[in-house]
Amino acid sequence: MKQEENKEHHQCLIIGSGPAGYTAAIYAARADLKPVMYTGMEAGGQLTQTTEVDNFPGYPKGITGPEMMEDFRKQAERFGTAIHFGYISSVDFSRRPFSVVLDEVKMITADTVIIATGATAKWLEIPGEQQYNGFGVSACAVCDGFFFKGVEVAIVGGGDTAAEEATYLAKLCKKVHLLVRRDQFRASKAMISRVLATPNIEIHYNTSTVEILGNGKNVTGVRVLNTSSGLESAINVEGFFVAIGHQPNTGIFNGQLDMNEMGYLITKPGSSKTNIPGIFACGDVQDMHYRQAITAAASGCMAALDAERYLAGLIPSPLILMSL
Repeated sequence: MKQEENKEHHQCLIIGSGPAGYTAAIYAARADLKPVMYTGMEAGGQLTQTTEVDNFPGYPKGITGPEMMEDFRKQAERFGTAIHFGYISSVDFSRRPFSVVLDEVKMITADTVIIATGATAKWLEIPGEQQYNGFGVSACAVCDGFFFKGVEVAIVGGGDTAAEEATYLAKLCKKVHLLVRRDQFRASKAMISRVLATPNIEIHYNTSTVEILGNGKNVTGVRVLNTSSGLESAINVEGFFVAIGHQPNTGIFNGQLDMNEMGYLITKPGSSKTNIPGIFACGDVQDMHYRQAITAAASGCMAALDAERYLAGLIPSPLILMSL
């Protein structure tokens, strides 16, 4: 009897927070799915590490990332979402109801699961990088490039993301120093051509970033090492962008959900549906192209609507069909 009382089961379980998770919670709660969210170890996701957000509709004067995520959380709670701090340490999606383990201790079951665990930017882990994160250091040119209009910036990376973000920054900034660690790009020929055709992008090949320089408040430069000559030098910049990729937070879903070669969850086109009916994914955990707060929020809406329709029986489960 005691074991039965301790059993926790929910119609809709949301794993992760951020714009995708909170938006999914708002829509799921309004649909009376009584969603329960476990935020993960970083409640609010990557935006809690962002200072100013100026490109999200509805905030004409801008807002800080932490403030915006607090607004999202309050709105989700207003409609009845139960939000808890904690992380899901393992999952079992092989049978229904689905089961997960919270904080390596507590078992929870759910009829539907919405995954919004996001992705984590890869960092160089060099001196000054974390100190000036949000004060000149960024991992998203589209998010923060606006703040560096008319000044010189540096961006590190040699793939398509770095090339694309360098050309984006070149439209805003006086000059862009593209720091490539090897003697050639890894980017596609089309992206390389775009970079080479942009006059205010200066490419530094065989260049390793040693340290982010600053005045205690903001970035003032970057110290680099030419790996061919062995010489160090400093480049005066006011912004430093890291574009060496993101790591989706999908480790606990290995072997259970379909992923691409980079570890992003694969969803069916035009939906949030994964390969397992009843499991939905939204936000950066399944989006390797846009990675914006607004697109994450939109996919969170999709996930909640998909979950609602699934629970209503509008999307029959193959297992149910097999039993008929």
